[in-house]
Amino acid sequence: MIRMSDPTERTDNAVAAVPTSPQEWRDFLERYGERYLKSCADDDELVDLLDEDQLDAFDRGERVSVWLGEAPAREEALVASEERLGVRFPPSLRGFFLASDGWAHLDAWVEGVHPCGRVSWMRDGDAGMRVTEIYESIPGNEDDVQLFRRTVEVARGEDFWLLDPTDVGPDGEWAAYEFAPKYGNPTKFPSFSALFHSGYDEDEDEGEDLA
Repeated sequence: MIRMSDPTERTDNAVAAVPTSPQEWRDFLERYGERYLKSCADDDELVDLLDEDQLDAFDRGERVSVWLGEAPAREEALVASEERLGVRFPPSLRGFFLASDGWAHLDAWVEGVHPCGRVSWMRDGDAGMRVTEIYESIPGNEDDVQLFRRTVEVARGEDFWLLDPTDVGPDGEWAAYEFAPKYGNPTKFPSFSALFHSGYDEDEDEGEDLA
C-alpha cells in the first residue's frame, strides 16, 4: 500500500535564511554553480559546461564561476503565468524567476525547476495526474490526494517539488514539499527558497558556506 506518513518538516533557522530578492538569488546561484562543479558534475558534464580555459583552471584547483541557470524571466511573462494559474507567486519564487527562468542542475531525482511558463497545478500534469490517480485508488490516502490537488508543481524528475498556496506564512511564503512517489514521504519546507537551498545545506563534501 502506498501511504504517505506525516510530512517531515524542515523549519530550522539555517534553512530558512535563504534568498528572496532577484539579486540575492543571483548571488546564491552563482555560489551554487561553483559548488555544483566541485561536488556534483562528472567529467562529461564538466566538458559540456566549461570552455577549455575554464577546464584548465578547474583542473588546477582554481575557482571557476559558471552560470548554470537561464536568462531572467520578464515581469510580463511572470504575471501571465500567475494569471493563468489564478495566483500570485510567493516572494522567493518570484525572486528566483526574475533571476533565472528555470534551472536544470539539481540532483539525480529532480531534473530541474520549470520556467515560469511551465509551472502548473500538479493535478493537471500527466505525471501528477498518474500519481494522484494511484493514491486516490487506495483507501486511507484522502489527505494525500488533497495535497496533490491543491499544490503547484515547480520542479519534477522522479520526484516532485510542490508549493501549497493554501498554506501561507506571515512572510507571504507558501509551504513547499519535496515528494518522492516511490517512497511516499514528503518533506515540508517553509518556502521555495528553503527547499532549493536544502540539498546544498546538507552537502558536506565542501567546506564552503552558501548562505
